[in-house]
Amino acid sequence: MTATTDFAVAVWPGLEPRLLRHGAEDYSGYRDSGGYRTLDDPDALHNQVDLSGILGRGGAAFPLAVKLKTVQTNGRAAGGAVVVANGEEGEPASIKDRWLLRHRPHLVLDGLRLAARLVSADRAYVYVSDGAAAEAVRSALAEIDGDILDGLTITVRTVEPGYVAGEETAAVRALNGGPAKPTDKPPRPFDEGVGRLPTMVSNVETLALIPFIHRHGAEAFRAQGTSTSPGTFLATITGAGRPPALYELPHGLPFGELLDFHGVPADQVRGVLMGGYFAGLLNNDVLDITLDHESVRRLDSGLGCAAITILTEDCPVAVAASVMAYFDRENAGQCGSCFNGTAAMSAVTEALRDGVATNDDLARLQRWSVVLRGRGACATLDAATNVAASLLTAFPQIVARHLDNDCDACRAAAFTADRPYEIEAAVTA
Repeated sequence: MTATTDFAVAVWPGLEPRLLRHGAEDYSGYRDSGGYRTLDDPDALHNQVDLSGILGRGGAAFPLAVKLKTVQTNGRAAGGAVVVANGEEGEPASIKDRWLLRHRPHLVLDGLRLAARLVSADRAYVYVSDGAAAEAVRSALAEIDGDILDGLTITVRTVEPGYVAGEETAAVRALNGGPAKPTDKPPRPFDEGVGRLPTMVSNVETLALIPFIHRHGAEAFRAQGTSTSPGTFLATITGAGRPPALYELPHGLPFGELLDFHGVPADQVRGVLMGGYFAGLLNNDVLDITLDHESVRRLDSGLGCAAITILTEDCPVAVAASVMAYFDRENAGQCGSCFNGTAAMSAVTEALRDGVATNDDLARLQRWSVVLRGRGACATLDAATNVAASLLTAFPQIVARHLDNDCDACRAAAFTADRPYEIEAAVTA
């Protein structure tokens, strides 16, 4: 899919928006709507965050309250803590974080200052690779009255974009003056991060939801979503020959209803690329799920950052080959298992796409999809193994036809986009 600026932004019908809105957000308007509310009792807010059950929106779905408590405890022992709003958004198929930073910078900054208060941090960063997002945040910071931040120093730091640049240890390494590449763990940032202090690295969408909890409480937050995936979330939808879209949806929404809303007939869907590029491919079993972590997990996949590419005409083998080639190009080049493993799996999937792979090649791909999992300093190799394993599991008949070079779609025009399903950065919607 080629990049485009034709981009839809919409809230699910009947849903009171918590994140999306139209029009520019300025300081006075945000304050008039209840933003930057005084935080008199940090412990009470932390309790509400805990009761809300909010999960991180960056991909791992880790409980925010646990992360906050861990950094708070470690920070007290270390004499300080740091909070990082991670808006680097390395997944090319996702636009949600850039949209929030460009269009709702005060909402993100409000969440960042609340998180900083909860962990007793006096230093925070907004970490981005998108120049327009950085400019919007800097402009917003210039509007804020000094007393609102209560002594908190917020710095905007930009890095070159890359798939691994948004990984939490890569963010810490960059903020410490190094390259934006992952490091071995331990230590984890919550133990030792920026300036060797305990550091909470949190996705900007996650932070942008804290002001809602502060203003309305946990019960109101849970009014949408499911018991284990509460709240609303931002989903980036691409593919199916349709313009990309950013939707605010309630967790638990049937996937078929999303297709109807997006204008894609269910009988045309061959499958999806789920969670950006990380969670791999699903076949049309996806038509029977609801969009929440537990439902997607039952298909051995993950909602991740909620970037969903709908496959209709694109061949899943060609998509897998293109995504695998992307991992081969974008890995950090630091770990032999990842550097060599992504190259090897890319070679097999491209051979399969081109109709020249053998049964032995498939056996190797199957083995690598298992034995390479969990290696390396970050999750890039895990993402590649997810793509390989899901292709073989979800589309065995299509894979078999490629062994006989019997795919009209791939013979006609191989899917070779440099950054498959990338969303054009210059979004103004």
